[in-house]
Amino acid sequence: MKAIVCDKYGSPDVLELKETSKPLPTENQVLVRVHSASLNFGNLVLLKGKPFLARFAFGLTRPKYSIPGGDIAGVVEAVGKDVKLFQVVDEVFGDLSGCGWGGFAEYVAVPEHAIALKPINISFEEAAAAPMAGVTALQGLRDKGKIKSGQKVLIYGASGGVGTFAVQIAKSFGAEVTGVCSTRNLEILRSIGADHIIDYTKDHFPQDEKRYDLILGVNGSNSISAYKRLLKPNGHFVHVGGSESQFFQTLFLGPFISMTGSKKISNLLQRANQKDLNHVKELLETGKVKPIIDKRYKLNEITEAFKYFQEGHAQGKVVITV
Repeated sequence: MKAIVCDKYGSPDVLELKETSKPLPTENQVLVRVHSASLNFGNLVLLKGKPFLARFAFGLTRPKYSIPGGDIAGVVEAVGKDVKLFQVVDEVFGDLSGCGWGGFAEYVAVPEHAIALKPINISFEEAAAAPMAGVTALQGLRDKGKIKSGQKVLIYGASGGVGTFAVQIAKSFGAEVTGVCSTRNLEILRSIGADHIIDYTKDHFPQDEKRYDLILGVNGSNSISAYKRLLKPNGHFVHVGGSESQFFQTLFLGPFISMTGSKKISNLLQRANQKDLNHVKELLETGKVKPIIDKRYKLNEITEAFKYFQEGHAQGKVVITV
């Protein structure tokens, strides 16, 4: 089978399309013929080995997982004898980041808990765009942020992969949602139901006079103090992604701020979860959430896909057609 192989950390140029052995599923695994995959921030970490702390999970000197790719959608081709949830020809989607990656390939063998039945009303490309970004947004808002109906929620980086899901999921909880993006992305946020939009290229975001119950920081480099100022008493800032300096501020200053006042600052470490994946599936099937796809690339165009993605200006998701 054809697969993208990454044998060393570096730029997208280290990725190679190679012929590799087709995997065989073990007793509790499902063999999936991959139709589509998508890019996430975790793919960049796995490619570059940065921040360095990530190497303790991904391999200190070289990648532990030679075939990257987390999000997939495809068709079940074979099942192990202990598999109970799926059968041959089932259409599925899932996040492989917690079980060895391997999605940038024609076939991948995965534990049955890593996938779910694909929503029946969307394409394979749309399904591949949803698992990691959708679950990240869900866990950030519901589990970390404890979102409630009627709350005022701010999504910073609202036009990217996680951000577009976060806006829609927050709306599904009954929140009043403000999205922050650049001028070129205003129409995207309008199309997915944002109640208010801040154009950070025109409006000086830290001077916003509104106060929020929950802020989800998906991208950007604002200081933690800027986010703290925008929170209501008992408000919560959840860091999902952004600059390294923002990450370390949240990691080291967040606990102190949370302990010494009513406002809470925390980090989210997304974890692949079949139950949450099925929750996202339900949102997709009921039309409460729709994936936003920016660009599509073929498997042999993976280097170009990564170069575009790492610029940080993708409008929604970047998808790979396998």
